[in-house]
Amino acid sequence: MANNATSGDYKSVPNDEQDIVQVKKALATGTGVETAPPQNAMFPILAYCGASILMTVVNKFCLSGRGFSMNFLLLGIQSVVCVICVAVSKKLGLISFRDYDNADAKKWFPISCLLVGVIYTGSKSLQFLSIPVYTIFKNLTIILIAYGEVIWFGGRVTSLTLVSFVIMVLSSIIAAWSDISQSIETLHAAWSATGVIPPDTPALTSRAGYLWMLVNCLTTAAYVLSMRKRIKLTGFKDWDTMFYNNLLSIPVLIVFSLLIEDWGAENLNRNFPPDTRNVLLFAIVFSGAAAVGISYTTAWCVRTTSSTTYSMVGALNKLPVAASGMVFFGDPVNVGSVSAVTTGFIAGIVYAIAKNNQKKEDALRERGDGIIPLHARRP
Repeated sequence: MANNATSGDYKSVPNDEQDIVQVKKALATGTGVETAPPQNAMFPILAYCGASILMTVVNKFCLSGRGFSMNFLLLGIQSVVCVICVAVSKKLGLISFRDYDNADAKKWFPISCLLVGVIYTGSKSLQFLSIPVYTIFKNLTIILIAYGEVIWFGGRVTSLTLVSFVIMVLSSIIAAWSDISQSIETLHAAWSATGVIPPDTPALTSRAGYLWMLVNCLTTAAYVLSMRKRIKLTGFKDWDTMFYNNLLSIPVLIVFSLLIEDWGAENLNRNFPPDTRNVLLFAIVFSGAAAVGISYTTAWCVRTTSSTTYSMVGALNKLPVAASGMVFFGDPVNVGSVSAVTTGFIAGIVYAIAKNNQKKEDALRERGDGIIPLHARRP
């Protein structure tokens, strides 16, 4: 859970909010560091891409059980595992972060509550939607964050950025159209065969998935924009944010799980069937540990390449993440789904280029509107 959310040194809002995975990776990135030689970049880039795909697939596996309903419990286990992993890593001297402080915890607790909302709504939408559709619609969060920056932080949207937004919306429309068409075909087939529509028919469950996806996009934008303000009060860096986010979310998740979720023996057996219980619990624990891994590989990728390369890798990574759903979970592979993924892929590239161009323009302005003096000024 350490979060899905999108990168930088916390001086600017992360620019890539895709999925549960993307919220996690934004919590431990680092910029402003020396760029390593290009030949050293391949391994961290591959590690980051592999960690993103692995995290998405594992989360989808954990949530794809028939009738799974204990999302708060799942997220609570992930947070506990993540806190243990970062604490052990600190003990071994692998990472460093500040010790727990009550004053910092009080300042950061509202952000952790927002993060719980982000991860929970993300898990619910991922439970009902295919990985490609989820990945594509997560792009819409970028638009909300960008205009949130314009309203609250004096940001700006360039023409090329606006073009990427239009392509993102187009990819989402294509994805929704393809998904709904597929659901209608399944619905018609079920009705023709039995005259009864099962409650878990995709045509019915996908509607709930889109609703959860909408709430997730709104919550994610609120989380990222609020975190930008709060980070100035605490001075949190990389692993500080990951540690506090997970630690403070644990009591919230436990309380909601006990109040909302059914802890009866029958429901526990339905959520954790005896024949797959050990595998499922291992996958949940592994996903918590993988959250630390994705944070490390993100920081490694930025440290050994550059923020420009990282943003491009993040854009290009949409394609294999979406394809993983088709490979591992049998998500539909048709003209509509492939077109939607490809369009979303292009949108990500255009957005990454637009953000990089915008950073260069801002840097030129800070140095004097890009004007280079032709001679030294005499006294």
